[in-house]
Amino acid sequence: MATNGTKSTDGQVVTELNEVTTNDRPKVEESKEEQKKKKKPVPDRETWGGKFDFLLSCVGYAIGLGNVWRFPYLCGKNGGGAFLIPYFLTLIFAGVPLFLLECALGQYTSIGGLGVWKLAPMFKGVGLAAAVLSFWLNIYYIVIIAWALYYLYNSFTTDLPWKSCNNPWNTERCFTNYSIADTTNLTSAVMEFWERNVHDITDGLEKPGQVRAPLAITLAIAWVLVYFCIWKGVSWTGKVVYFSATYPYFMLFILFIRGVTLPGATDGIMFYITPDFEKLKESEVWLDAATQIFFSYGLGLGSLIALGSYNPFNNNVYRDSIIVCCINSTTSMFAGFVIFSIVGFMANVTKRPIADVAASGPGLAFLAYPEAVTQLPISPLWAILFFSMLLMLGIDSQFCTVEGFITALVDEFPRVLRKRREIFIACVCVVSYIIGLSNITQGGLYVFKLFDYYSASGMCLLFLVFFECISISWFYGVNKFYDNIQEMIGYKPCIWFKLCWVFFTPLIVAGVFLFSAVQMVPLTMNNYVFPAWGQGVGWLMALSSMILIPGYMVYMFLTMKGTYKERIRIMLQPPNVVKAQENGPEQQQQQQQQQQQQQPAQPAQPAQPVQQQQEYEWKAKHS
Repeated sequence: MATNGTKSTDGQVVTELNEVTTNDRPKVEESKEEQKKKKKPVPDRETWGGKFDFLLSCVGYAIGLGNVWRFPYLCGKNGGGAFLIPYFLTLIFAGVPLFLLECALGQYTSIGGLGVWKLAPMFKGVGLAAAVLSFWLNIYYIVIIAWALYYLYNSFTTDLPWKSCNNPWNTERCFTNYSIADTTNLTSAVMEFWERNVHDITDGLEKPGQVRAPLAITLAIAWVLVYFCIWKGVSWTGKVVYFSATYPYFMLFILFIRGVTLPGATDGIMFYITPDFEKLKESEVWLDAATQIFFSYGLGLGSLIALGSYNPFNNNVYRDSIIVCCINSTTSMFAGFVIFSIVGFMANVTKRPIADVAASGPGLAFLAYPEAVTQLPISPLWAILFFSMLLMLGIDSQFCTVEGFITALVDEFPRVLRKRREIFIACVCVVSYIIGLSNITQGGLYVFKLFDYYSASGMCLLFLVFFECISISWFYGVNKFYDNIQEMIGYKPCIWFKLCWVFFTPLIVAGVFLFSAVQMVPLTMNNYVFPAWGQGVGWLMALSSMILIPGYMVYMFLTMKGTYKERIRIMLQPPNVVKAQENGPEQQQQQQQQQQQQQPAQPAQPAQPVQQQQEYEWKAKHS
C-alpha cells in the first residue's frame, strides 16, 4: 500500500515516490491502452501566443473597476496618505504572496482551477468553491458593464440627458443648480436619471417589477463582447488584451490632465494625499486595506491559476507576478489623483466639503462623475472618455474571470468539452445572461446589492483564500512548492514568500475573516433594510461556495477504502502529492523544442499533463 511510505521525514518523498510509481504503473498502462481504443484523442491544449500575453492578461484582470472607484474613496476616507501604510503592509504580507502562489500553481500543473488540486486532493473543494464564486461574480459584475454601456450610448449627444430637468422622467423636485445650499426636498438631475431612467427603481426587493429593456439590450451586448473575447481560446484572448488592458491608461492620463486644470483640483488632491495618522488607531482602516487587496487583485477565483496554466513551463512567473502587483497598486494610486481632482472641482462648485462629495462604487461612477461632467465644456466628450474607460476596465476583468471558469471545467472534462469549447462558452454566456436579467429589473438594483454583498465577496472569498493558502503551504508542503518554482524559473524566490505562505498570510486572512464576521450587519441600501428572506437568499449564495470545501473532504473520506485511521492518514498526507512532477514531460518537450527549434510541430504535447491528471487524481481511492 502507498500509505506505508508516509511515516518517515526526509526519506518520505523518495520512498513514497518509488512505491507510488511502482503501484501505479499498471494502472497508467491500462489507461493508456484504453485511451488508444478511443477513436478521438484529447484535443490540444493551447498556450499563450505572444511573450507579453500573460502579463497583459493579468494586468487587465487585476486592474478593474475597484482600482478606480473603491481605492481612492477608501484612501480619502481612511486618513489619506496614512492609509497607504496598512495598504502596503497587507500587500507585502498577503497580496503579492497569494498572487504568486496562484500563478505559479497554474503554470506548474498546466491545468485549470479544479485539476490543480491533484497536489492536495482533499482540498479540491477549494477549486469547486472558486468555480461557484466565479460563476456568481460573472453574473452580476457584468451588470456594471451594462450600465456603463447605457451611459456611453446616452453620451453620444450634444446635451447629456442627465444635465437638464426637461426630460419625461424628471419630477418637480429636480434641480441642476448644484450651488444650492439646502437640497433636502430636492433631487438632482443626475440622481433622477439614475433612479427613474436607468432603473425606474421600485420600493424594495419584494417588488421586482419588469425587466428594463434598454439594460437587457446593453447586458446582451456585454455578453456578446465577452464571448468574442475568449471564444477562440487564449491565443485570441492574448491579442484582445493588448487593447483592453492598455486603453484605460490612455483615458486615465487624459482625464488626469483635464482634472488637474480645474478649479478646486488642488484641494481635492491634497485631501487625497494628506496623511491623518490618527486614523491608523481605528481597526476599520486596517480592515478596509486588507479587503481592498484581496478583492482588487482577484484572488481566490481560479482565474489567475487558469491564466498561469497557459504559460510555458519555464516562464519566469516570479518576475511577472511582482510586475503585475506593482502595476496594479500604482494604477490605484494614480487613479486617486484623477478622481480627487474631479471631486475637488465638484466641491468647489457645490460649496460642500470634499468628504461629502466623495463617493464609492456605483455612486462615484454613475452619480458623482456624471454630475461633474455636466459642469465641463464639451461635456459629452468627457462622458464618452470616462464611460469607455469604465467599459474597458470592466470587460477584461470579466472575460478573464469567465475564462478561469471555462478553463476549470474544460480541463476537468477535456474529452467532452475541449473540442466543443466554443459551444460550451456560448451556453455559459446564455445561462449567465438569463440569470443576470434579475439584476436589471425595476428592482434589480436590490438584487445586485444582494449579489455583491453575499455571493462573491466578503466572508466567502476570505474563507476560500485561507484554505487555498494552507493547502499548499501546510499540506502539500511549502518546501516542495519552492522546489517546484525553482524547477520552473531556475532559482528559488525570496525566502520571504515562504514565511508569508506558512505564517503571515493565513494569519492575516483569518484575522480579516473574523473581523468581517464580527462587524457584519444586516444588508441595507440607503434607508431600505433588506427583508429576512432576502438576506436568507444571500446567505444561501454565500454558503453555496463555502460548504464545498468541508463538504468535499467529507465526500472524499466516505468514498475512500481502508480503515478510518488509514483514510485520515492518506488525506492528511496524500500519496499522490509526489505526482506534482507531471509537468516533467512538458519540460522535456520544451527542451526538444529548443533543440529542434520547431515550435509549430509541438502544440499537441501540452495536453499530456491533463490526461495524466485524470489518471492520478484519485490515487488515494485506488490505493
